[in-house]
Amino acid sequence: MMFRNNIIIGILLFLCALSAQSQSKRAFLVGISKYTYLTKSSDDIWSNIHGANDVELLSLTLKKQNFIIKKITDKAATAKQIRKELPRFISSCQPGDIVYLHFSCHGQPVEDLNGDEDDGWDEAIVPFDALKVYQKKKYTGENHIIDDELNGYLRSLRTKIGAKGFVYVVIDACHAGSSYRGEEEDGVIIRGTNRGFTSTGKRFAPRLDKRGKIRVEKSPSMANICILEACRPYQVNSEIKENGKFYGSLSFYVDKVLRTTKLDKKISWTEKVASLMNRDARLVRQNLVVESSL
Repeated sequence: MMFRNNIIIGILLFLCALSAQSQSKRAFLVGISKYTYLTKSSDDIWSNIHGANDVELLSLTLKKQNFIIKKITDKAATAKQIRKELPRFISSCQPGDIVYLHFSCHGQPVEDLNGDEDDGWDEAIVPFDALKVYQKKKYTGENHIIDDELNGYLRSLRTKIGAKGFVYVVIDACHAGSSYRGEEEDGVIIRGTNRGFTSTGKRFAPRLDKRGKIRVEKSPSMANICILEACRPYQVNSEIKENGKFYGSLSFYVDKVLRTTKLDKKISWTEKVASLMNRDARLVRQNLVVESSL
């Protein structure tokens, strides 16, 4: 009897080990520093920032935590390429995976056309080839990736990896922002714009939503999710300079925490990120927002 029990225990341990091996850690990182200038009009030009620095920084840290990493930076980070590679990345994910998505780029509010936003504005990340201003017959926003589209990808990912998986999303962009970009000497570099992308001339007014934590959809058939956003809707997202390089403030402090914290299904590490950002005098008017299904 004892021999048979030992065989059963051995089989169970083997199956547990096999299950653990099948679980992977995967990361999809997008970072843009140099934006293209497609026209001579200053209204169309997105200022250069340092999103690619964020990807370089985080890649090293995530690699040490055994993440399989897919990176897209600068001119490769077009809307077409992101829309091609992100679904491909999702297809590669397996049930039980821990998945980390990261977007370091400009952000912009986009006039809501389907009526699903209370304030009349969607939020969008800005790929390499997106223009800032609507131009009839030239650019109508097709290269902006709005929150409705991104949410579709996230639902697909959460369903693919299932209840035993987990998804983190870090968005180091800004949808309120400022039109101002300081020179690198003064250290004031802002991601985003206070000008909404609109075909009707509608004026953008950011929401005064002061929540630091927001609950999102939870489902027994989908993985839990935790989304970190660099600032509240009415705030600006400032870059910071460390060791002679500029980084997104959220990206820098996420990396700082993950250097000593294992990324798993516990989200308590996000509190450390918030604390570090709150103690940084350069970010006195910037507060982390965490959206979670937990």
